[in-house]
Parts: sequence; structure tokens; C-alpha cells
Amino acid sequence: MGEAGYDGRRLEQWLAGEARADGFSRRDVMRLSASLGLAALPGLGLTEQSVTADGPILKPLPPELFQVFGTNAETRWEALRDVGYLVPVDRFFVRNHTLTPRVDADTWRLRLYGTGLRGAPTLDSPVEFTYRQLRDLPAETLTAYVECAGNGRSFFAGQQQQSVSGTAWKLGAVGVARWRGVRLSTVLKRAGLTRSAVDVQPVGLDPDFVSGGVNLGPVRRPLPVGKALDDVLLAYEMNGEPLPPDHGFPVRLVVPSWIGIASIKWVGRIEVSDTPLFSPWNTQFYRLFGATYPPEGELVGRQTVKSAFELAWGAQLSAGHKHVLTGRSWSGNGRVRAVEVSTDGGATWRPARPTGLGLARAWQRWEFAWRPPAPGAYTLRARASDVTGATQPDVVPHNSFGYLFGGVVRHPVTVV
Repeated sequence: MGEAGYDGRRLEQWLAGEARADGFSRRDVMRLSASLGLAALPGLGLTEQSVTADGPILKPLPPELFQVFGTNAETRWEALRDVGYLVPVDRFFVRNHTLTPRVDADTWRLRLYGTGLRGAPTLDSPVEFTYRQLRDLPAETLTAYVECAGNGRSFFAGQQQQSVSGTAWKLGAVGVARWRGVRLSTVLKRAGLTRSAVDVQPVGLDPDFVSGGVNLGPVRRPLPVGKALDDVLLAYEMNGEPLPPDHGFPVRLVVPSWIGIASIKWVGRIEVSDTPLFSPWNTQFYRLFGATYPPEGELVGRQTVKSAFELAWGAQLSAGHKHVLTGRSWSGNGRVRAVEVSTDGGATWRPARPTGLGLARAWQRWEFAWRPPAPGAYTLRARASDVTGATQPDVVPHNSFGYLFGGVVRHPVTVV
């Protein structure tokens, strides 16, 4: 079942009184919006772990590599030219809800509990795995992208003149890495997963998130057990090295093809439930609200098709020379099948040449040779199609949080 189908089924169960959530009433679910009224959230205190926090982001953020938005840092696309298929850690984007915690791996424990495990262990008496025990389990490697659901948000305002809320990302809230870790399914089975389990909810160790004066607790978001048993990784390495603090040390989830919030960083515990689960991160946030959506909103599902030039915004190019424009395209549906580029405002399109790998859960690199006909202002456009036939449109439906912008982006350059 995909995320949209999962959401629809869970909503039906909640309205029928068959699901539960942290402090939400059924009335709350029917009023899902940015101004959702939330009750105090019970039972969210963390059990003892050695965790401290110094600041929003710990790694260096040089301006030639990043544009910084408070607790978040967007990769500049020109910084990815000629770096290879994987995004180096020093320029991988950062999305934090609060602060990057420093977690002591020696005292860290992955704690599993809930009614979906044999014997229904509680948070006070969970099934535990140490960092060493986790690393001793059979390991797998996965090359996949992680992308914030709001990637491209600024173009709702910049191209469609529509108001949205949230971090004004361009296209740099995405990155491909080679992740290594243990399958979540392996850990769940060793913890005593039962056939009655329906939802799995990982919980992060970052500081509690406060919105509108209400403490919503640690970042957490449920997965259906089917997805959890499919291709989800509990990763402890990134590009061949231990996870850096900003990217989830000691352990994070990597949930291929789903929006970035599903790939919880700094995982400290996992609830496994035989009843459906909700949290603020699949009710109040990460839902599509707008004129074309139902009043209760629609869950943000798989990522859309996107393309980006490895070129500075507003770059200057010299006239009279051939330029090899490079870029990358990706899709939550699978492999990218084709990429086209327009240098004349969308009047004509020509195919870009694919280069290197084109993995289903990652991206396709490409290049396009262009000799500008004369000095002046130009708008470059790239659009991709994936194996399902999905293609980037010129305009996308508006939603108030600015999620899933998959339209063709107009990239300005000046030829001098």
C-alpha cells in the first residue's frame, strides 16, 4: 500500500474510533489545518540517554556551499558540479526541526516497545539494542536520496504568485548518499514483531518541537508495518563513514521514495502498535491543505519529479562560447526516463544527454550543450519524465504549506 492509501485507511479507522494518537481527539482530526488545536501530549518524555545540544547545525556552513535558513541549510546546486554521483557530507543539506543533538553512542540504546511486539513490552521495560549490537547484525548498503517535502517551496510564490508558509527552499533540500546499516525489518523481527502489528513509529532524540506555544514533543511519524518490513534502513554510515551528528548519528532511518520527514534522524525508540497511530507529523504537518484538497487535507505522499541545473542562480555566462550545462533529475516513482532542456523560455525543447548512473531511488545526471545566440537575459528550463510516465508540469496545485513543488523551474542566467 502506498502512503496515500495508507493515510486514507488510517483516517477511516480513526473516525470509526479504531485508532489512537498522542493527545488528539476525533474532532481535532476533522479540523486538521495549520491552526489545529492540540491537547497536551502525554507520555512523550525521553528515557535516559546521554544527549546534549550545542546549536541548530554543527558542521561548517560556508556561503559558497550553503544558503542558511535558521535551523536549516540548503545546498547550492553549483556546489554539486563535478563532485560525482553522491553528495559529499560537507555539502549535504540539513533539515532540523530544532537543534542537532550530540548523542553518546556508548550509552545510546534503540528501545522498541508496544502492543505489536510479543509480550507487549512497555517504554519502561523495552526491548533494547546497543550501538555495537546493531552494528553486529547483517548489514546492507543502499544508495538513495533524502529530500525535504518542502523542497522547491519558494517557487509557489516566485513562479505562481501563491502564498505559502515554511522555509523558502529553492531546489537544494535534497541529496543522494550511500547509506549502510541494518534493515528495520531485521530489528523488528528480533524484537518479537507479531502478526497483529499495523504501525511502526520511530522517535527522534532531538529536542522537543514547539509550535504556536504548544510542545508537540520529539519528532516522530508512523509507518505502516508493510513499508517498515520492505526497504527501510536503520543507517549508521553515510558515504562510507559513521553518520555525522547533523545527519543522524548514531542511527537514523532511511525510507526510500517517501518524503524526508519519514527518515527520522537520531532514532532513540520505536513504538510498534497493533492499533493505528497518528502524530503531529502526519496530521497537523505534512498534509496538503488548499482549494483542491478535502477539508481534512491529504497526506503528503511520494516525492514528485524534479530537475535542477548545477548552476548558480542568476549565473553569468560568456557569449560566443559553447557551454555544457549539467544537472540532475529524480522522482519518487522510480528511474528517470528522459530529460529535456529549453533555453528559449519553453518555446522549444531538446533532449539532454544522460550521464552515469540512473538509480531508481536516487537520480539521473545529465548534460546539455548550449551556445547562446547573443548577450542578454535568458531563462533555462529542465523537465524530466520518469518510468511511470509522470512529467514535470508548468504549474502545480497550490497547498498552504508549499509541499511537493514539482513544476518546471525557471532558472535565470545572463549572457555577457
